[in-house]
Amino acid sequence: MENRHGLLVDFQLTHATGTAERDTVPQLLYDASLRGFHPRTLGADKAYDARECVATIRAYRVTPHVAQNISRRRSAIDQRTTRHPGYAISQRIRKRVEEVFGWLKTVGGFRRTRYRGLARTQLAGYLVATAYNLVRMARLVANPTTA
Repeated sequence: MENRHGLLVDFQLTHATGTAERDTVPQLLYDASLRGFHPRTLGADKAYDARECVATIRAYRVTPHVAQNISRRRSAIDQRTTRHPGYAISQRIRKRVEEVFGWLKTVGGFRRTRYRGLARTQLAGYLVATAYNLVRMARLVANPTTA
């Protein structure tokens, strides 16, 4: 999700492995660069606070605005990132992505998939995500002052 307008940029559907979210980061960043989209920051929750994931994000020259996971271990996010005011702003705004997931599940009917197989479910997900972006853009055009 991009932070300014709340539009869904890209997503991947994967098997639940426990590290699937972190494992898809390199592919999403690579796909974004192929499309000419070069994000400066990437906001994420504590699940992404792993040395390999943070190093991968930095390898793409993206600043990882990842929530620090300091429970019983040392965070991979250091003062280079957290000292800037943009980090705090990004941590507040990243929670908006949960609104997108909520919309996909309730309005989009994606709480339970109707399809078998990863490829078919991914295609259905793209269609629902496209519908979300269309609804979001219509609201942005109708009320440009809240954008």
